[in-house]
Amino acid sequence: MLNEKSSVEKLRWIMAQLRDPQTGCPWDMKQDFASITAHTLEEAYEVVDAIEQHDFIELTKELGDLLFQVIFYSQLAQEQALFNFDMVVESICEKLIRRHPHVFADAQLHTDEQIKANWENEKIKERQQKKLNNAKAPLSILADIPKNLPALSQAAKIQKRCSHVGFDWHDIHDVFAKIEEEVLEVKDELTAQNINHAALGEELGDLMFAVVNLCRHAKQDPETLLRQANNKFIKRFQGVEALVSDSGQAFSAHNLVVLEQYWQQVKSQEKSPK
Repeated sequence: MLNEKSSVEKLRWIMAQLRDPQTGCPWDMKQDFASITAHTLEEAYEVVDAIEQHDFIELTKELGDLLFQVIFYSQLAQEQALFNFDMVVESICEKLIRRHPHVFADAQLHTDEQIKANWENEKIKERQQKKLNNAKAPLSILADIPKNLPALSQAAKIQKRCSHVGFDWHDIHDVFAKIEEEVLEVKDELTAQNINHAALGEELGDLMFAVVNLCRHAKQDPETLLRQANNKFIKRFQGVEALVSDSGQAFSAHNLVVLEQYWQQVKSQEKSPK
């Protein structure tokens, strides 16, 4: 098997060997669904990072690592007679065909808005079917939003779901007004004679939620935007560190005025024609 051409079947065979009770790897054999979730999240972020870095050689490796996570979960499930890899593939194939009636059937969906609306309607039907299959399952449109999503992504998904059923601002100016309202409430908490830190934290959270809403209305992904802002800040700060190093003095010997001058110098260099 190891000498055969690489394929998903070969990967499944390798996974089975790693989990073999007699000859498998001790680490792989002691894992369960819960113990590898952190690895799954890490691998997903490494895929995103490779894409953002335009490192497609590394992306090949990271996608392989992520695929292995799917194979791992499927092996665990097969051992417990829950499901197997073929059922995972069958499930996604059925879902993709059903959610794209404009490709695999005769539905007339021509715009992004129509396609997205159909996608959300199909998800609503899935949630309703889940309710029928399990009387204990909540029917809320927010019921199946993963709690482990990054907070910015979770906020955007919550807002998107609510928007689909009409609970949303129709004018972006209303979104700005909400942000301004939240800023004033944060200021009120910060300028109180005795700061209530719990109330301040709540208002800051509301402000961030409102900013996510603005990103969504601007058709931007807030998680991506903040990652890009983080990367930009890191690059600029490293430029400041280089200027500090060139000065021959310790970082702590520079006051904020000088450091701000360095920061502006780094920014101006970014804008300079190459």
